[in-house]
Amino acid sequence: MPSAVVTHNFIDPAVLARISSLELLARTVVDGFVGGLHRSPNLGATTDFAEHREYVPGDETRHIDWRRYARTDRLSVKTFEADTNTSFAALLDVSRSMSFASAGRISKLDYGRFLAASLAWLSHRQRDRVGLVTFDSDVREFVPPSTRHLPMVLHSLHRATAGRRGELTAPLHAAAEHFRRRCILVVISDFYAEPEAAVDAVLQLRNRGNELLVLHVLDPAELDFPFEDAGTFEDLESGDLLPVVPAELRDEYRRLVGAHVATLARRFGERGVDYALFDTSKPLDHALFHYLARRQRLARGR
Repeated sequence: MPSAVVTHNFIDPAVLARISSLELLARTVVDGFVGGLHRSPNLGATTDFAEHREYVPGDETRHIDWRRYARTDRLSVKTFEADTNTSFAALLDVSRSMSFASAGRISKLDYGRFLAASLAWLSHRQRDRVGLVTFDSDVREFVPPSTRHLPMVLHSLHRATAGRRGELTAPLHAAAEHFRRRCILVVISDFYAEPEAAVDAVLQLRNRGNELLVLHVLDPAELDFPFEDAGTFEDLESGDLLPVVPAELRDEYRRLVGAHVATLARRFGERGVDYALFDTSKPLDHALFHYLARRQRLARGR
C-alpha cells in the first residue's frame, strides 16, 4: 500500500460537514488524499479510450476532442476505462439506526454518505464504473455501475434519508441480483445484527466472484458509552424505550460492544472479506487507503 502524507483538515468529518455540495465534498477529500500520495495522481492505472460524451463545465479541457469539435462544432470529451475493467459499487445502510449522532458529531448516515461519495469519486478518477445501492429493510435505490453514473450516485446519496427499520439479509440478497459483472462492492453499515447473521447476509453479495469490503460505522458514544446521567434510552430501530443508569451498565456495555466488533472482524476475516471499523470522529483517509489497496490487489490478480 502506498504511503502518504495527507492534510487531515481536508478529510476531517467536522470540516466536511460544513460543505453543502456532496460533489465538492468528495472532490475535496479525494484531491487531498491523492495529493498526499508519493506517486502519480493516476495511481498506477493505465487507461484505454472508451467513448465520447458531451462536455460539461468542470471537465478538464485536456480531455476535449478538438478534432471532433472541428467536425461537429460541439464540445465533447474522451472518456477512458481502466485496463483492469473494474466496477465499483457502494452499498449504504440507510436504516433508522444510522441517523444516530452524539453531541458534536455528524450522524452515522452522513459519515457513510461521505465515505460512499469519496470512494465513488476516487473510483471514477481511476476510470472505473461506479454505482450505488441504498437499503434498509429493502433496496431503496439502485444505480448500476457505469462510467457515466457518478452524478447519479452523488444525487442519490444527497437525498438518502434514514427513517425506516433496517434488515440485512433480504436487501443484500436483492442487491446481489443486480450485479451480473464482477465488482468491488463496499458495504457501509452500523451492523445492528447478530454477527453470524451479518456475515451471512454480506456473503450473499459474493456471486460472480465479487470482491467485498465491509466498512463498519459507529458513533464514538456507541463504542465508549460516555453517558453519566440516568435516563431513558430509545432503540432507534425498534422504538423501544429503556430506563438506563449508565454507571451500572458501562463496563458490561463496553464488553459486549467490543465482543461484537471482534466477532465481526474475525468472522469476516475467516471468509476472506476485508473489514474495517470507523467511528464518526475519524478522518476518511483510512477508508480510501483500504479501498485502494483492495483495488490494486484485484488488478494484480487479473
